[in-house]
Amino acid sequence: MRFVEVADRVYVLRYPILDVNSTLIVGDGEALLVDTLATGRQAADLGEAARAITSFPWALVNTHHHFDHCFGNAALADPIRPVWAHEEANRLLLETAEAQRAEWIARWSESDPVHAEDLARVEVRGASDTFAQDIPLDLGGRLVHLRHLGHGHTAGDIVVHVPDAGVVVAGDLVEESAAPSYGDDSYPLHWPETVAALLRLDPLTTIVPGHGAPVDPAFVKAQHEDLTTVEWTLREAYGDGAPVEDAVRAVLEKSSLALTDTAARSAVRRAYADLSGTTS
Repeated sequence: MRFVEVADRVYVLRYPILDVNSTLIVGDGEALLVDTLATGRQAADLGEAARAITSFPWALVNTHHHFDHCFGNAALADPIRPVWAHEEANRLLLETAEAQRAEWIARWSESDPVHAEDLARVEVRGASDTFAQDIPLDLGGRLVHLRHLGHGHTAGDIVVHVPDAGVVVAGDLVEESAAPSYGDDSYPLHWPETVAALLRLDPLTTIVPGHGAPVDPAFVKAQHEDLTTVEWTLREAYGDGAPVEDAVRAVLEKSSLALTDTAARSAVRRAYADLSGTTS
């Protein structure tokens, strides 16, 4: 495994387990490592690959609170450098870490017992530094922005904008190797607006998704249209008083995202709760 340079001093590593991306941004004497994978073993692989690129000290960034993007924090954190996350992502990580751990140990216990054991042992470390909207980071003269553009895949999604390279690290707001992941903590009615805000970032030539190969703005625009189709299908179904099962069928029929039944059902539940004012 190795990092691949996708723009000037911006490197992406696609980890084979869950096809999740980590991004290394190198400045002048400092670096930023975005998303730290799921276990100590995975984080050690990531750190070794990053050290093949740079010896500079790094800060960490978590794009959101899901385990595959942040459970490696403890293994990679520099004692005197920050671990950055949105304030809501950090809250959710601390609240849900053990539930996430239990869910994925159960999933991996037979198919991947080595990673299940690693996940059982990993120390979960939250962010040391949080923010609400936008924070600029100076990597030895290279400016990088951490931005919260709105709700989408989760309540605490952030993107990492590297203006001098035209790169945005999007986390799971954008997906390439699978459909966008609608879970019980997603916001299907807000996701399109958040991705629209991402597309307005300038300059923008390369987008690093949470999973899969880097993409261009045209890909993200097409995915935005698909997310919008899901949003309005959900709004129309709720407005028509459609039962959940009918709404699930409508989403699966009208969306070109190849959603699973589980994902469509989560999207319907979340949208109906949001529209009825009962979202927790």
